[in-house]
Parts: sequence; C-alpha cells; structure tokens
Amino acid sequence: MDLNADVGESYGRWQVGDDDAMLALVTSANVACGFHAGDALTLRRTCAVAVSRGVAIGAQVSYRDLAGFGRRFVDMPAAELTAEVLYQLGALDGIARAAGGGVGYLKPHGALYHAVNRHEEQARAVVEAVLAYGGLPVLGLPGSLFLTLAAEAGLPTVGEGYADRAYLDDGSLVPRGEPGAVLADPAAAAAQAVRLAAAGEVRSLCVHGDSVGAAEIAAAVRAALVDAGMTVAAFA
Repeated sequence: MDLNADVGESYGRWQVGDDDAMLALVTSANVACGFHAGDALTLRRTCAVAVSRGVAIGAQVSYRDLAGFGRRFVDMPAAELTAEVLYQLGALDGIARAAGGGVGYLKPHGALYHAVNRHEEQARAVVEAVLAYGGLPVLGLPGSLFLTLAAEAGLPTVGEGYADRAYLDDGSLVPRGEPGAVLADPAAAAAQAVRLAAAGEVRSLCVHGDSVGAAEIAAAVRAALVDAGMTVAAFA
C-alpha cells in the first residue's frame, strides 16, 4: 500500500507543514507546482529530500489560485486548463530531474481534484495534458469520472483514499467547511486507513501535509498498515 502526502506547499516566508518529517514517513510525495502553493526554492528543496529518501515524486497540479490555496473552482476553457497543467508538469519535472529524480505521477489538488470527478470538460483537459506529456499514472477518487476517462485514454490509474478526511455515504469527501470533515485524531485516521486499504479499492492513502499534527497522523497510519500485515511501498 502506498502512503502519500501533499508537500512543498510553503511559499516564501510562509511555512506550511513539516515536509522533512513527512518525507521520512511517506512513500510518495504530491509536490505542489507553484500554482496553489510552493515557490521555486521550496520545490527544489522538497524534490531533493524526496530523491535522497527514495520517495516517489508526483505533480500536484492545481488551478492558478495562490490566494485560495487552490481550493476555489475556476471556470476556464479546456485548452487553457490543459496548457496550465502542462506548464506545472514541465516545471516540477525539470526541478525533480535536476535533483536526480523525476515526476512519476500526477494528482489534481483541491478544487481541481473535486471538479474533475464531475466536470467532464475539465477532466478531459487534465487527461489531455498528461497524454501530451507522454503519459503518467494518475491518482484520483475510485470510480470517479476522472479515473474512468484516464483509463479509457490508456493511462494507468490509481485509486486513492484519505486517511484524514471524513467520507459521505456516496463515497465523496465531506466538504471542508462542515464539522468533522478533517480527522485530527491519529488513531481515528489510522483505523480509517486500514479499513480503506482492506476494502481493496485503493492503492494509495493520503495524509494532508498542511494539517495540524500531520506527521503524527502519518506515523500512526504507517504503523497501523504494517501491523495489519501490509507492505508500505510506492505504487510507482
């Protein structure tokens, strides 16, 4: 089972999360690409640490929304979204290659993650960008429109579950503005992670790197997976 986290989200003087601690625990790193968070120096440092620790690097692409941390929907033409995703992929891949690695997969961030689950035009736009870049595995919600279209286009798809987010009955995530949307208790997150992994629909589990106590949650999740007899390793 892969364990991933959102990292590289600091920007200038604003420190977000503890990337060093998270990269000691996870097997895949969803690295910001500068559109919702992450400045060039932060991304270079993050990629260097990931490579040194054998952590797979993924491009966490977003709407161009620094002020909203990529959590606001942007209605934009498909061609523009494809170009912006390509821009982010190329930028992060160049930084990762300079560190001795490379981008191994793509995961949408925030509002874009949710939009491609239901917005066909935008989902196809992101898929088109990945195809234009040569094809990479993509992470997403199991059974989502995004993963369906990606699979139809011949891209490898990876179902992802969230250890630290609450779910609705239909399998979607509880909106962040609602009470209980984020699981802050490491034990609760670990128990949910094991349940999701055992169900067999996901190959990767995410812990948000910007959450309070993220490293403690990730450590609890990893330990629980190992205790349940699962091998924790990158999917790529």
